[in-house]
Amino acid sequence: MFTSTQNKSLWFGVFRLFELIYHNTVRSVRRGHRDAIFAILSSIGQTLVMVGAFYLFIDFMGMRALAIRGDFLLYVMSGIFVFMVNIKAMGAVAGSEGPTSPMMQHLPMNTTISIWSSAFSSLYTQVIGLLVILGGYHLLWKPLEIDDPVGVSLIILLAWINGCSIGVVLLALKPWFPKATGTIQQIYSRFNMFASGKMFVANTLPLYLAAFFSWNPLFHIIDQGRGYMFINYNPLKTGLTYPIVISVIFLVVGLIAESQTRRHASLSWSAGR
Repeated sequence: MFTSTQNKSLWFGVFRLFELIYHNTVRSVRRGHRDAIFAILSSIGQTLVMVGAFYLFIDFMGMRALAIRGDFLLYVMSGIFVFMVNIKAMGAVAGSEGPTSPMMQHLPMNTTISIWSSAFSSLYTQVIGLLVILGGYHLLWKPLEIDDPVGVSLIILLAWINGCSIGVVLLALKPWFPKATGTIQQIYSRFNMFASGKMFVANTLPLYLAAFFSWNPLFHIIDQGRGYMFINYNPLKTGLTYPIVISVIFLVVGLIAESQTRRHASLSWSAGR
């Protein structure tokens, strides 16, 4: 009877939401490390190890002649960077805190904030790591030449969105099938080590092999990214429409499924599993 009500505008709610996402993003970055710098250094180390491993593998297998004419190391990095952004985004979102997490007991925290915070923390660490690697390459090795930097940046963003969309679906399935979801996540990561097409050029594939990889959105994203990166490469067997449509479908389905999972969630799930 004597309680007072406070009318909050839409802009206040939007500002409050972004503030919560920002603070939880910082928390997500520091979750596995004492400082954000260590998270970035870990990301840089993982990317450099993978770039070195694939550089030696392609060179040892005699596949260097099949690469795009131009900077061979930049060709290797063009596939590794997109792959890492996609896989890390998927893992971060799939591993974000669900409806049974203790953090959800503290209002106004919710799973939407948790999902976006995990996604942005992954994007932050990966992008900073990529900029450091490319900056070091430009200063210490040779001048960096990218045909369309804006296009490459949008490709990185698309790879992140695609990884987030797959991660949301896995997050929604995790409370129902925890072991199967973890297995699917590992299979997706391991299988894309080859199926993403980062070790070869899509234009050089015969039609029967191109059909084997064309189901994978990441295959299209990597090949289109190389079209923006190298002036003398024009992707002929891939496109951007397919990965964009697949990402939107997975994101919508994942958000709907996560909403239904949240409604049926109970603390006994986390206790019994």
